[in-house]
Amino acid sequence: MRAFLMILGAILMVAAPYAKASDPFASLPDLLNGHLAQGGMVIGKTTPGSAVFLNDQLVRVAADGRFVIGFGRDAPLSHILRIKSPDGRVAQHDLTLEDRDFKVERVDGLPPDTVTPPPEYYERRRHETGQVRTARAEMSDLMAWSDGFILPAKGRISGVYGSQRILNGEPRSPHYGLDVAAAPGTAVVAPAAGIVRLAAPDFLLEGGILIIDHGFGVSSTLMHLKSVDVAVGDHVEQGEPVATLGATGRASGPHVDWRINWLDTRIDPQLVLQMPQQEGAAP
Repeated sequence: MRAFLMILGAILMVAAPYAKASDPFASLPDLLNGHLAQGGMVIGKTTPGSAVFLNDQLVRVAADGRFVIGFGRDAPLSHILRIKSPDGRVAQHDLTLEDRDFKVERVDGLPPDTVTPPPEYYERRRHETGQVRTARAEMSDLMAWSDGFILPAKGRISGVYGSQRILNGEPRSPHYGLDVAAAPGTAVVAPAAGIVRLAAPDFLLEGGILIIDHGFGVSSTLMHLKSVDVAVGDHVEQGEPVATLGATGRASGPHVDWRINWLDTRIDPQLVLQMPQQEGAAP
């Protein structure tokens, strides 16, 4: 674990606090804060009233000029950040991501019908994935992502983001979460403040599942929960108990699988944990 964190610490991080330098023509360390890496999330600040584009995608900007962007596991290494200030000037910044290598993980002992489900499960699965997409599409005005994140449970890190998974001997898509293993019934807390958008006890693969909207398209998903102790629409604070840890759904043992999304982009929670609380964040 310590060696893994040391490797992550070496990943390129734009780390200078940017709060005093909001000029769109500022250098990247003054404009951005976070990890310019595959799986990374970056918080920026520019002149209020500016328009921000990541490549050709319009990025939501808060009234104070703050914005958040993210990059997926297999994102290209080159991106363009364009900022159009209220006076019409346009600044273009070339972003180069750190290329990452991801490990291979073998997970055995899973229930066979969760690795290769029978046909009758597919309709149920379509319904469940539709609920997840709808929940993640919610985009509140919260900016809880600027307050930093904490682990959702105390325990052992048993799985990491980006690893190629081989389930019961069958190659599958990469793992997009951070797994924390602990005893069944261990408290699971909100990694950051937000609004509960999905709370369900028994999804086919995820088991007990929660999705918390942190604002501006950033959300946390918590899976394999033994109990779900909040309801859709509840406002939760960082560190507030929201569930208990279990082994529901497709799980080989008790753990919570924590995932972070920026819109449809899957972010590495372990990189996000290293981001400090931003100046100007809510107390």
